[in-house]
Amino acid sequence: MIKGVGHIGIAVKDIEETLTSLSKAFDLPMPPIRDISERKLKVCVLEIGGMGLEIIQDYSEDGVFAKFVKEKGNGIHHIALLTDRIEVDIEDVMGRGVEMADTKPKMGARGKRIAFTKPGSLSGIQFELSEP
Repeated sequence: MIKGVGHIGIAVKDIEETLTSLSKAFDLPMPPIRDISERKLKVCVLEIGGMGLEIIQDYSEDGVFAKFVKEKGNGIHHIALLTDRIEVDIEDVMGRGVEMADTKPKMGARGKRIAFTKPGSLSGIQFELSEP
């Protein structure tokens, strides 16, 4: 069952530059940046009022987030919806005609099971189903 919005995923070219700008502009503490070298990702989460802004830098040549930034520049990549039954919710949304990029959960960058919708399946807005 969908429980709420977990975070907004923002793909960026330079995570340090983006964090410095956001922290200064909104007087927020700088969160730690995790380098997930096996996936060529740098990730951090800015917590604001119980909601997270997940900042993602993909330093691979052909990763999903790297391609997104090359095509569109820095921007919102996805909205993560929290679910306490990810397999059931994947089946439910597919049963309602939503195309999933991930038909089975996979491990996300923050160690939670996730599944993405296909980018074009919901009017061009990509969603991530995520365990809390």
